[in-house]
Amino acid sequence: MKYIKVFISEIPWNCGWYYSAMSVYERGNGDRHRKEEERILQANNRKFNSLFDYPDNSIKTSKYNFFNFLPINLFEQFQRLANAYFLILLVLQLIPQISSLVWYTTVIPLVVVLSITGVKDAIDDVKRHQSDKQVNNRSVLILVNGRVEKDKWMNVQVGDIIKLENDHPVTADVLLLSSSEPYGLTYIETADLDGETNLKVKQAISVTSDMEDNLELLSAFNGEIRCELPNNKLDKFSGTLSYLGDTYFLDHERLLLRGCIIRNTDWCYGLVIYTGPDTKLMQNSGQSTFKRTHIDHLMNVLVVWIFLVLGTMCFLLSIGHGIWKSNKGYFFQAFLPWEHFIASPATSSVLIFWSYFIVLNTMVPISLYVSVEIIRLGNSYYINWDRQMFYVPRNTPAQAHTTTLNEELGQVQYVFSDKTGTLTENVMTFSKCSINGKTYGYCYDANGQCVPVSLKDKVDFSYNHLADPKFSFYDNTLVEAVKSDDHLVHLFFLCLSLCHTVMSEEKEQGELVYQAQSPDEGALVTATRNFGFVFCSRSSETITVIEMGKTRVYHLLEILDFSNERKRMSVIVRTPEDRVMLFCKGADTIIYELLHPSCASLAEVTMEHLDDFAREGLRTLMVAYRELDNAFFQTWIKKHNEACRTSEARERKLTMVYEEIEKDLMLLGATAIEDKLQSGVPETIVTLSKAKVKVWVLTGDKQETAVDTAYSCRIFRDEMDGVFVVEGTDRETVLQELRTARKKMKPESLLESDPINIYLTRKPQMPFRVLDEAYALEGSMELELLRTACMCKGVVCCRMTPLQKAQVVNLVKRYKKVVTLAIGDGANDISMIKAAHIGVGISGHEGLQAMLSSDFSFCQFRYLQRLLLVHGRWSYNRMCKFLSYFFYKNFTFTLVHFWYAFYNGFSAQTVYDTWFIACYNMVYTSLPVLGLSLFEKDVNETWSLCYPELYEPGQHNLYFNKKEFIKCLMHGIYSSFVLFFVPMGTIVNSERSDGKDISDFQSFSLLVQTALIWVMTMQIALNTTSWTVINHTFTWGSLGLYFSILFVLCSDGLYLMFPSIFHFLGVTRNSLWQPHMWLCLILSTVLCMVPVIGYNFLKPLLWPVNVDKVLNRIHFCLRHPLPPPVQTKVKHPSIRRSAYAFSHKEGFGDLITSGKTLKSSAFRNSRKSL
Repeated sequence: MKYIKVFISEIPWNCGWYYSAMSVYERGNGDRHRKEEERILQANNRKFNSLFDYPDNSIKTSKYNFFNFLPINLFEQFQRLANAYFLILLVLQLIPQISSLVWYTTVIPLVVVLSITGVKDAIDDVKRHQSDKQVNNRSVLILVNGRVEKDKWMNVQVGDIIKLENDHPVTADVLLLSSSEPYGLTYIETADLDGETNLKVKQAISVTSDMEDNLELLSAFNGEIRCELPNNKLDKFSGTLSYLGDTYFLDHERLLLRGCIIRNTDWCYGLVIYTGPDTKLMQNSGQSTFKRTHIDHLMNVLVVWIFLVLGTMCFLLSIGHGIWKSNKGYFFQAFLPWEHFIASPATSSVLIFWSYFIVLNTMVPISLYVSVEIIRLGNSYYINWDRQMFYVPRNTPAQAHTTTLNEELGQVQYVFSDKTGTLTENVMTFSKCSINGKTYGYCYDANGQCVPVSLKDKVDFSYNHLADPKFSFYDNTLVEAVKSDDHLVHLFFLCLSLCHTVMSEEKEQGELVYQAQSPDEGALVTATRNFGFVFCSRSSETITVIEMGKTRVYHLLEILDFSNERKRMSVIVRTPEDRVMLFCKGADTIIYELLHPSCASLAEVTMEHLDDFAREGLRTLMVAYRELDNAFFQTWIKKHNEACRTSEARERKLTMVYEEIEKDLMLLGATAIEDKLQSGVPETIVTLSKAKVKVWVLTGDKQETAVDTAYSCRIFRDEMDGVFVVEGTDRETVLQELRTARKKMKPESLLESDPINIYLTRKPQMPFRVLDEAYALEGSMELELLRTACMCKGVVCCRMTPLQKAQVVNLVKRYKKVVTLAIGDGANDISMIKAAHIGVGISGHEGLQAMLSSDFSFCQFRYLQRLLLVHGRWSYNRMCKFLSYFFYKNFTFTLVHFWYAFYNGFSAQTVYDTWFIACYNMVYTSLPVLGLSLFEKDVNETWSLCYPELYEPGQHNLYFNKKEFIKCLMHGIYSSFVLFFVPMGTIVNSERSDGKDISDFQSFSLLVQTALIWVMTMQIALNTTSWTVINHTFTWGSLGLYFSILFVLCSDGLYLMFPSIFHFLGVTRNSLWQPHMWLCLILSTVLCMVPVIGYNFLKPLLWPVNVDKVLNRIHFCLRHPLPPPVQTKVKHPSIRRSAYAFSHKEGFGDLITSGKTLKSSAFRNSRKSL
């Protein structure tokens, strides 16, 4: 068993899991809310409402403004300990008594680093300001002094009455007062809140709905509202309205939330309750955080380590200086007089400590962070330029909105995804059907073999002037069956055109628009429309259908509404021929048990067809009917009415009455609808699972549709050992469900002897406050939830509020210590996008809010595998190689000073020429390491996608960690030792061929620095696996550049012009002409390289890891001309089916039969006729 942390188990159990959540933690909203107990406001009274200091309706998602940008941004940047370290170093360099380097060598690079990061952060925040400005300046109609005036969203205040129109977003959280629909009904879409596009209904209370659009009555309305404080509970609201001496209770059915869209309603008026940051949408939006990568956090730790090593070395060298000063230096004052401020060896030691602190500061050079920013910027441009992540239909490329998280993309272990609009296109299409034992929707060739559909097979519906032009079907035999007046085919489509809760609206003459509570019902009604059975309109008592060009009106007798337990719905109608018919549709497992015995053979054939549909990932249901005897119906309707009137056990009695009539059904057939996934979603999830990336779906959608999508996109599979459902409504039930699931997967995890349980009993628990039914997110339950979920292969959390999504992400972040990524497309996903280490926005149909809050964005979910497995993996590998090499080369460069201190009286004298120190990181070694960090590819993108296992090292941070850092330090110590003592042994007491002595400091310095450049060049060449023209130019060109600059710096001309600056006159030509100098260079390089070459050769042989085996397979394929593996389309062997058409809200049938859904014009006409 493997544990990431002592109390989190990582068992790769082959199970699926999903959790249904209903509420969230309560979050305070500042001191003002703590002081209030309830919100009080009065309609049309701004003076009264201003006493409570309610915020205006403007929103702010940006982090900075003109005045606080500099201090806040600098504070964030100085959270990097390295930046703080360089600031301290700068202060030290301003002290002349200890400074051996000029101050601007530190301040210029530090300003450059801070400026680059600051400009980038400013650009990102300007985009957020522009988005806020666009939203705040939207137009809204406000009732002012009896007139409706246009104003901006940000000027709306609590207590204002505003007018909302069809297809417009709701401005703030408002109490519905009246609407164009009868009984004050208003239809809304809540995709930006919970991801659902289902039509929902809100209703005003009767005392205000009667005001309708009478501006005089609305202006005189002065009701007082007392309600709960602002909170993030989307499905909860309570308050009271006091008006004309009466008090009315208010609940969430009366409240229109900001972010909703008004649908199928011409206009409505609302009283503003919550504005701006107090709205439930903004309460769920989460907080912007300063995101830093795991490598950044590791760098902070390593900087502390380096600081300690540096302090230790400086302390040892200062002690050595004090000893030398006491024993020898004191007697050398005739030749080396002490400065006036040095009174004793102890004083000199203190000053030398700080002098060495400055000299050895190159162990963490500022150029490291300049290079890191350049590398991250370059890798971000690779994402922006990737043509394979460019979505042609929208002309939209992938975008990296931040440059600081590239290498984090190569370390992701958990992906949290929204469902609607992210995994799916949110488009339901009628794909296939089975009618009377015959399937429709397949295409066949001349030999009768089933072939894939093609555009040439598309059905021409031009004969039907009422057909929806966007509807596509690819089997003409169904059209021929309809045209041939096949009775059962007509009855099949008649059932689908009558048995639903869809509302219709005629926009223009002949242009019908359907508003469905669920997109699947809309797809079915649209299909019947195209095949000649057009649902036109409904009232509380009738349904009008145009059947093959003839208008027929059916009398609606009753709707037997859907419920989660029934998994079906039925309608009872009286036909124009005075026949009473019951039409039913529902889950096949339910309908099958209700069929008449005479349908047994047809049912078996239809079930086989349903199995075929399910294997393709289609969502299926059965369709059946029953003709009722009029006398039987009259007896039944009396029982039904009695059950409706009863107050005790009403639901149970209604269910029993429904079962009396929903039996002996005659089977018509079955439908198969495709919940259209985005292209490549199943393949992407399978690929990510091979890379050991776990995908959790966090959605606000209902359980049925969420689980169906999980099966379709291969998060859940039939071959899994089991699926556990956690849907308890109390703490004890949830706990029992979680433990039952864990007991099946890993029984020993429940024992008291389990090490995780032992740890938990000793660990103090943090107190949490939890509201309502979110029991699995309680402080005492969250670990049970997390441990169970992490044992499963797939996890789906449904009915999640936006803030709950963020809480699940934070739960994994807090306890698992892994890199998380959240991906979504709507405003309801912003919280988890902000909460995750990496946020990805889908540029979808739900606006740009998610994209603007994200770190990366693109148009299709399938691009995620390329973002992680190609760009993320390359970025991580490049950054790790860069850091390992950079630390090594600077440790080697700096530690030579340490060895030299034992030969110069610990005087803080440098080994190298001043110009070499200045050019080493910025000129001589900068381009080769940038070439490595920007162009290195251990394998190309094809192999990266074909072998997702290559992604694993990044998840466990194998390529750069504390252990690798220690290796760099040890390697640097060894190399510095070689680079000091080999030249020292070469140069001491040596002579030229003409007998002249060359045993001097300048020749020694030249030899050491030249050997250092040689070793660093060979090391970078050894680290490079993907050679390009640029790499060759940078690597070997930098070596040539070094020698060119060296000859110039040691030339006679520069010395004659600046004798006080250039001291190494003629050293190059005098030293490099000596054969033993070149032998020294070769020997130093070989001694430094041999251990590295040996280690690289033996490591995969003696200590191989999984990625080494994969790379060996790739190299074998490259040596032998075999084609790379081709990814085939993922098959869907599922035989699981669901009653998908019942994802709409229970109780909508009662609303229809009550007459409240009748359009206002028809409603008024009916009233006039009475």
